[in-house]
Parts: sequence; C-alpha cells; structure tokens
Amino acid sequence: MAGGADRRAAALSILAVVSLACGACSDDGIGDDSRADDALGDGSLGVVEVGPGEAIQIRSVLALSGDASSGPTNEKVVRLAVGHYGTIQGFDVDLGTPIDEGCSPEGGERAGAEIAADADVIGVIGTTCSAAAVTAAPLVTGANKVMISPSNTSPRLTSDQSGNPSSDHHEGYYRTADNDLYQAAAMAQFLRSENGVDTVAVIHNGDAYTQSLAEAFAASFEEIGGSVTGMGVVAGDETDLVPTLNALAGGSPQALFFPVSETVGAAVVEQLPEVPGLDGVLRLSGDGLLSDAFLGLEESQGMFLSGPNLNYGAKANESTGRHAADLLSEYEDTYGTTPEAAYWAHAYDAATLLLEAIEAASHTDGESLVIDLAGVREYLDGVSGYIGIIGSISCDDFGDCGVRRIAVVEHLDSGNPAATRSNTVYEYNP
Repeated sequence: MAGGADRRAAALSILAVVSLACGACSDDGIGDDSRADDALGDGSLGVVEVGPGEAIQIRSVLALSGDASSGPTNEKVVRLAVGHYGTIQGFDVDLGTPIDEGCSPEGGERAGAEIAADADVIGVIGTTCSAAAVTAAPLVTGANKVMISPSNTSPRLTSDQSGNPSSDHHEGYYRTADNDLYQAAAMAQFLRSENGVDTVAVIHNGDAYTQSLAEAFAASFEEIGGSVTGMGVVAGDETDLVPTLNALAGGSPQALFFPVSETVGAAVVEQLPEVPGLDGVLRLSGDGLLSDAFLGLEESQGMFLSGPNLNYGAKANESTGRHAADLLSEYEDTYGTTPEAAYWAHAYDAATLLLEAIEAASHTDGESLVIDLAGVREYLDGVSGYIGIIGSISCDDFGDCGVRRIAVVEHLDSGNPAATRSNTVYEYNP
C-alpha cells in the first residue's frame, strides 16, 4: 500500500490534471461524483454524509477509570495520530469526547450503547479491556460501525487461530494487539525452555481477559510437558489474597503466573512473602500489569512479564511517516511524560488504519462527503502488509491484525517502569 500522505498528494495531483483537461464536465463521467466509483463499499450497511463545514466523527472508547492504566496513554496517542494524518478529502476528523468503558462489562455496554445511538460516528478506537469489548462490540458492530482495539487480547473476541470463530466474535471488530494464544505460548515456552520450570500455579479474575490468558497458558504449559498444580479465581477488586495463595502453596509450585487486575496484582506481590511455600517462587504475569501503576511497586521487582515486543526499530507508519522514536519524542514534548503503558504504538496504528479505511470508503457528492460503512469494513478486511510502527499488519478473517511479536521482560527497577517494558529477556515470533 502506498503511504497515506503520498497517496493523498498523488490523488490531488491527478484531480488537478483532470480538472484542467475536463473543465466543467460532469454528466459524462467526471465531476463532483467522479470519485464515487473508486470508493469502497456497496451501500449495504448504509452511509454517513458529512456536510460542508462539518467534521468526520470517530471516537475513542477506552478505560479512563477502573482497574487499567493504559486507557489514558492510548487516548493521548490516538489524538496525535489523528493530528498527524490530517484531513480526509478536505474534511477534518473529530475525535469528540473520549468515552470511558471502565474496564468492565457494564462500562463496555454503556459505551457501546452510546456509540450505537450516534448516527454520525463511523468507528471506534477501543476498547482497552477485553472485558469491556465483550459487551461493547456487539452493540457497535450491530450498528454497522467498526471497532479497532489497540489492547484487547482475549481469544474470545476473534478466533482459536485454527479457523474457528470464538464465542464473542463479531464482524466489524478488529484489533492490532495480538491474540493471547501467542502470549500464552510465549510464557509457557519461556518457563520450560529458559528456566526448566516443571510446575506452576495460576491465578485469574474470571473475566474475558484474565481467564482466557490463564487457561491458554495452562494448556500451552501442559502441552510441552509442564504441570499446573492449581488455579485460583478471585474477584478483580479482591485485596486479601492470603487464602488463595495458601491453597495454591499446597501444590508446591516452582512458579506462580498471575495475569490479573492491578488491584489483585498488587495484593499478590505484597502478600506473597507471608505465605510459606510460595515466598521464593518465580513470579510471572501478562501484559495487563505492564503499567507504571503496577511496575512502580517496589514489591514487583524481580518479576517476569509477557507482552508486546517494543523493539520497533526504524519502521515508520506508512500513513504518517512517523517512527517509534518520533512518536515517543512528540508524546513526551506534548504530555510531559513517556507513555505509561505498553500498547501506545498499537493505538497509533489502530487509529491510522481506521482513518485509511474511512478515506478508502469515501467520495464527494457536491460539497458533502459520503462514507460507505460497508466500504470501511471492506478496507479493513483486506488489510495486508500495511506498515505500521508495530510492523507489517495483515488482518485475518476474524479481525486479528497483530504482528505476533511477543516479549518476556524482566522487571529490575520499580523507579523506571519504561525501562522494564523494553528489558526483553525472551522473544517469541511464531
């Protein structure tokens, strides 16, 4: 695919040449509607018309409260991406007010209903949490809009990676984050091949993200010869983990894998030393705890965590020309801090993909812009080899558009969480 900026410049040049050659012609093939035949879509899902002086409407639906810290970071990055991309056929793009999904099913349902009721919104960047996506996605996609998440990882939302749709898959849902089946395999192999661990206990919160990752990890670990000695389930807001930890200690595991909420993660690392038999175990978690809030806890030092491989190198987003280093520098200049969670690059690429899809499905009609909703999906369904900051992006039949680059990092310094997120000790690239 050509870069967005280059493609738009080329299109404008072509139109200028056509205008000089054609003058005021319209009815015989070229005029105000001359780009309609080139736009994607067949009208089957309806269209959105943006009038003169109006802006194209998209929204971010992210966890701005609740037990997840990456929502505010991703919201800031999305705003940068929209600014970098610029106008679409001369029309501004308006992000409006971000919608908080609260990292909960209830919050996802509220946010999804709000988006579904707004006929002007074309698509959504979000959600942050898989638990919110389970309830938001059917409402958003059911209203013929699209949803692109930078950080949902639950296999429930897409497929089993063997050609079978999962229970909560909906057409019109996409994500740039990787399916947790890869993260689970990465952590299992890290434990077995790199550390010689034979036994592990697991804790999760029973929600779409933590349970899916925990169960996928357990299956992967057992498949390569390991043994899961116990699996504890606690509520996401639980603060007394001693009973659960005592029960798991009875299995004498060598390691404890706990992909859990930040609240539960903090309780685990603080209370683990109190539990005989677990005070010296290898401690591991997933991408949900790769936040400043958790990594800033002194008790979290020494852990290993899996998540996206943040070694992006010199790859530039093809729509804007921004490299990871450019984006990090501008983020710090604009917001006075480094990104506080792991999925900032995924959020950037998700936003530019949505904007490219809208542009591909748009044509002018007089002074208005007409956006074909089926065309937006058609573009995203066909994404193949799009170069984002995270790498070469291709979307499968179930909306998985991740690049399958997983890292396990070692957390050595609670005073420098950003360094931990890049302190890779194991890479998984299936």
